[in-house]
Amino acid sequence: MGKEKHSAITISLCMIVKDEERILRRCLDSIRDLMDEIIIVDTGSGDRTKEIAGEYTDKVYDFAWTGNFSDARNFSFSKAGCDYIYTADADEVLDEENREKFRILKETLMEEVEIVQMYYGNQLSFGTVYNYDKELRPKLFKRCRSFCWIEPVHETVRLLPVVFDSDIEITHLPENNHAGRDMEIFAKMTEDGQVLSGRLATMYAKELLISGGEKELQRAEDYFTRIADGEETTPDQMKEAVCVVVRGARLRGDFLKMYRYAMKDVASEGVSEVCYELGEYYFGQGDFKEAAIWFYNAAYETQSILNIHCGSDLPLNGLGRCYEALGMKEQAKEYYEEAAKAL
Repeated sequence: MGKEKHSAITISLCMIVKDEERILRRCLDSIRDLMDEIIIVDTGSGDRTKEIAGEYTDKVYDFAWTGNFSDARNFSFSKAGCDYIYTADADEVLDEENREKFRILKETLMEEVEIVQMYYGNQLSFGTVYNYDKELRPKLFKRCRSFCWIEPVHETVRLLPVVFDSDIEITHLPENNHAGRDMEIFAKMTEDGQVLSGRLATMYAKELLISGGEKELQRAEDYFTRIADGEETTPDQMKEAVCVVVRGARLRGDFLKMYRYAMKDVASEGVSEVCYELGEYYFGQGDFKEAAIWFYNAAYETQSILNIHCGSDLPLNGLGRCYEALGMKEQAKEYYEEAAKAL
């Protein structure tokens, strides 16, 4: 008997969109022929987004925005009917090389695989919350999951999904940074008394350290102060919270609080974000030698945990400013040049 031929999977594209008329075609044109079904959920566009979506599919749905992206994503998934669901945002593009990789994946993916991860690239070009230029993200999901009994004795149902890490890379080309939108959602959640999960607290802290201004930091400072002082807070959670508190307190001019919480971090194993803030504080006080010590610690003696720039180009530029202020032009030039090559 001949070997049964492996059949290609079918894929539903599920997107949630709002006011994406400028870039929606770019995204859809790069993936439409790889999809067997296109589902687009609009959360309240005021432009031609829905009209453009209608050029590609008759499955365009309205969804009243609830303030929760998961609600909209779940609604889009509920409309899917293919073997797998592919999620895409309007600011994503697949180039020709990765389109071919996707086509091969579609023809060869084994049915046991429940989640396919793909590389999300071009992150550092747009000041996103992510500290790496590319990272694996779950993008393709099996629509109907099959439960499987495992283990020869004391048998149990396998609960963890079967995940395949592909080499497909999606190019992220956002028109603007979404940090302001995300921080507003986080702020409202905490002000309503909600406790963020550890993952969301980390994402909020990253948004604040990378894109947050004084206003956003002031709204978040009390929440992260409570985390920093919490009896059940883990050491990693404490460090992340301290980074936010120290930045917020410095910008407000509350240097006593800034220093007190900075020492909570430095007393253990300091992180670049806190050392960088101390460097900025002493520079602002005109103590350029002390500032240089903390900038040096940020750049060379510690690691960043929220904002990669706090451990590289930012403190290196700080060292350049310190040595320039001290009249040491050659040293300043060296640090400025190193900063320019850092990322």
